[in-house]
Amino acid sequence: EVMALGLLKMEFLGLRNLAVLDETTRILAAHGIQIDIERLPLDDASTYDLFGRGDTTGVFQFESAGMRDYLQKLKPDRIEDLIAMNALYRPGPMHYIDQYIARKHGKEAVTYDHPLLEPILKETYGVITYQEQVMRVARDLAGFTMGQADLLRKAMGKKIASLLAEQEALFLKGSRERQIPEKVAKKIFDDMAVFAGYGFNKAHSTGYALVAYQCAYLKANYSACFMAANLNSEIGDIDRLVVLIDECRRMDISVLPTDVNESDVLFK
Repeated sequence: EVMALGLLKMEFLGLRNLAVLDETTRILAAHGIQIDIERLPLDDASTYDLFGRGDTTGVFQFESAGMRDYLQKLKPDRIEDLIAMNALYRPGPMHYIDQYIARKHGKEAVTYDHPLLEPILKETYGVITYQEQVMRVARDLAGFTMGQADLLRKAMGKKIASLLAEQEALFLKGSRERQIPEKVAKKIFDDMAVFAGYGFNKAHSTGYALVAYQCAYLKANYSACFMAANLNSEIGDIDRLVVLIDECRRMDISVLPTDVNESDVLFK
């Protein structure tokens, strides 16, 4: 691995959904509607209603059947809910989605294993959700520097057993020095290990959730243009076209057959 050699590792991600957003704004502009996709209101009720119904075909990261089921239980009403769901819907953290939902709706009390956790975990109802939270817990409860906390995050994320055992010993030692009972510290460390095993950092999850929100906003408010853009993006995949055309029909949007006098090269 290049990182082991001390070299910089970079990943470049190309998202079809970004092309869909761009195509939707182009279609809207052709109809005299100007939309700045980077400045959408983040409190649009119709967008959150769409998420709450699980009507997320064509919405980045939120299309799967399992995610739709959780969205219908969650009824998200703020961008932070989407950010959290993006991070939690992963192997490991997924186990705690029901707890997040129950706590959001007041069906379960929000509790913390130690008072120092409240300012760190309050935004996610006491559920460890992001790598940044893991790092802050290590800093505030065990006195880690941020560099040491990042090493802990790496040990958990890469599942490096020898390094993880070493980090656990340091965490328990630092916690003892702050008069935190070892049993409590051990539970907190084990909870962190579950999340960091497939943990998102919040910045990553926020970027994904914002693209998802933009897709959902256009689908909720400019349905026909958004679905036309989706169809164009999948024009070479007949199986995916069938899914999208079925979704159009479910939304009462007519998809007309080709016509020598009316049709263009792409859907319009």
